[in-house]
Amino acid sequence: MLLTKNISLFRADKIIFENINLSIGSGKILGLKGKNGSGKTSLIKTILCILEPTSGSIFWKGKNIEKNLYDFYNNVTYIADKTSSLKQLTINENIKIWKNIFLSKINNDQIEKILQTLKLDSYKNKKTNILSLGETKKLELLRLIIENKKIWILDEPFTNLDSEAIDVIKQTFEDHCKKEGSIIFSSHQNVQINTTEDLLL
Repeated sequence: MLLTKNISLFRADKIIFENINLSIGSGKILGLKGKNGSGKTSLIKTILCILEPTSGSIFWKGKNIEKNLYDFYNNVTYIADKTSSLKQLTINENIKIWKNIFLSKINNDQIEKILQTLKLDSYKNKKTNILSLGETKKLELLRLIIENKKIWILDEPFTNLDSEAIDVIKQTFEDHCKKEGSIIFSSHQNVQINTTEDLLL
């Protein structure tokens, strides 16, 4: 489904990463592990075609990704290390915007159950600028369910989450893979996830 072939990224004389070969198919989880500054975010942005590799190629469904980019983006949810929620709006207002943008079929009862699971239901009519870093992260991860895409690409999804929230995310990962979804995530933390493959950067 998604394949990288010998991709490298250089900046001036610095090697960010070199000759990376990855293959991500249905039901697979790839963990990008390494310390802060090791190149994980740069690799994710290169896979997403936000950054252009210095060398190598990326393929989506057997075609060069540049020739198939629209279809690729239609199948990917990207959760960056920074939130996309609007701080001047409430949780419910942000959710409504996301549902409209992605034409989500998720209903209000489903949203309510997820908010309860994430312990955000008591804040749903509050502006997001009052949320803690962990609560903001949980709200951002709600986009995974709203968008309902096949491939999830997440940059440091466990940062600022407590152990209970991490367990919820781990279960969500497992459920997504059972539905033939696939996941790429980066982490500098030692979180135990049943990954198909790990890449140490």
